[in-house]
Amino acid sequence: MFRSIAQRLGATATTVVRSNIQRTTPVVCTVRHGHGKKETDEEVDARYEALFNNPELDGWMFRKACNDLQGMDMVPEPRIIVSALKAARRLNDYSLTTRYLEAVKAKCGNRLDVIWPYILQEIRPTLDELGISTPEELGFDKPELAVEDVQDIH
Repeated sequence: MFRSIAQRLGATATTVVRSNIQRTTPVVCTVRHGHGKKETDEEVDARYEALFNNPELDGWMFRKACNDLQGMDMVPEPRIIVSALKAARRLNDYSLTTRYLEAVKAKCGNRLDVIWPYILQEIRPTLDELGISTPEELGFDKPELAVEDVQDIH
């Protein structure tokens, strides 16, 4: 649908430009797209916490919410991480907990040594309560079948 509209608009725009070449008055057309109201950080946190606490949450919606969170320019608050971990255990999908923790760790970026220990400290009681291991405890922080770089052999 969008492709056909774009093609029609493209053809119209070309036609308008060609017909306006003979005129002296240029025609300018702008289109504005509204993206809704801006949410504060607290509203975003509350929305995702409520989404993960929803008892009717399914695996697809969980993955979509995690993907949306990963697309944002922020590291999730520990309370969002706790609610996501509880939701993953409620869905009886342990691998989601590990993948989600790996994704959160990746979001820490170059501040990993500061942010990740703080997050682990805050979510440790939940990890112990639910029986969830961190990626480091599972050995996922080191490559399993790493081959030594040929440049570093000698």
